Amino acid sequence: MTRLEIDGRSPTIERLYHPILVNYGHFTAMQVRGGRTRGLELHLRRLVAASRELFAAELDPELVRSHLRHALRDIPDAAVRINVYQPGELMIMVVVRPPLAPPEGPLSLRSVLYERPAAHLKHLGGFGQIHHGRTAQQQGFDDALLVTPEGAVAESAIHNIGFFDGAAIAWPTTPHLPGIMLQLLAPRLTAAGLPGRDTEVHLADLKAFRAAFVTNSIGVAPVARIDDVVLPVDAELMRRVGAVVADIPWDEI
Repeated sequence: MTRLEIDGRSPTIERLYHPILVNYGHFTAMQVRGGRTRGLELHLRRLVAASRELFAAELDPELVRSHLRHALRDIPDAAVRINVYQPGELMIMVVVRPPLAPPEGPLSLRSVLYERPAAHLKHLGGFGQIHHGRTAQQQGFDDALLVTPEGAVAESAIHNIGFFDGAAIAWPTTPHLPGIMLQLLAPRLTAAGLPGRDTEVHLADLKAFRAAFVTNSIGVAPVARIDDVVLPVDAELMRRVGAVVADIPWDEI
């Protein structure tokens, strides 16, 4: 960790009691390069909406932005996490760490029966995701793929996932967290000639797809295997997706 601030200041131990002891809140995570990040407005909207839903409180997005600027004042490149709690008034924690490299693919995913509570929120308390992700890695996979008892795909433990049938990208509609990269990428892929469709995707459907890839704020990566189903890595698809990602603008913080 490079820096941790609460409400724009280095915290005392007393200020840390609530975040340490109360695992209820929400967050967003972003990559910062040269003092800029992708989808800043979407990150702020996410925090505002989750504060209303979880705390029935209004979060000032400009205050969040001010605290973010302060924490990054002499750090141009970083991985940043912004947590929001409510020990009384809303508490904004900004954690700054060294920047993360994009995921190296192709990835292998192990399906697990797990549905995140309030899946549309990027909330704290990710024990299930972490546990299943670690277990998948111990079994020789890169990450876990979260599915319902009926086999409907939701997301991986830390990514959104898309499936390509040769004409369009299928984005699973099973309750999941719509990541910032997904929100930025999906409409741009459509504009670039790779249309998407929101649909249910089941494990039984996997062999009907030509390729799959995952997305999160760090980047995109192809998926080569889900359980015992091998998915070819479509180099041309990944080139086109990568080109669209590269063109996503970086917003001044």
